[in-house]
Amino acid sequence: MTIAMNTPPYNILFLCTGNSARSILAEGLVNHLSNGRFKGYSAGSQPMGRVNPLAIETLQQLGCDTSGMSSKSWDVFAGENAPKMDFVITVCDSAAGEACPYWPGTPMTAHWGFADPSHVEGDDETKRLAFAKTAQAIAHRLRLFLSLPMDKLDTLSLQRELRQIGTAG
Repeated sequence: MTIAMNTPPYNILFLCTGNSARSILAEGLVNHLSNGRFKGYSAGSQPMGRVNPLAIETLQQLGCDTSGMSSKSWDVFAGENAPKMDFVITVCDSAAGEACPYWPGTPMTAHWGFADPSHVEGDDETKRLAFAKTAQAIAHRLRLFLSLPMDKLDTLSLQRELRQIGTAG
């Protein structure tokens, strides 16, 4: 039995507490790397209301489209008129431990934890390097995910693979 999801593009939501760095990086990277197979979104449980400028700069340097990116509440995606998500991935440990809203369509979920680059102390170059390293780690996991044969995996196998990628170095 293959997965019972929408046909591509699949919707994927990345969650973080503040929705200003890691989840933004993941949104931009999945949209860039998936060649239209996925539509990435991001949100936060307690959004900061602004995207970290270094997240935008990092994505732009990688050739990602950053237009329309914003820091927003995950409630935006829990409503009746929200896009139905196929996947919901937490990218920070605090968001992973929070009680998430009900997601319409019962998406597959996983936790892919990454250190917060916005907490790195130092000069601008040190901070830029932290964002670049986080983007590289996110891109690595996304490439593993994007290489999965979605149309050949059953639901349980895909869920297992999705969660296993969260442990990839």
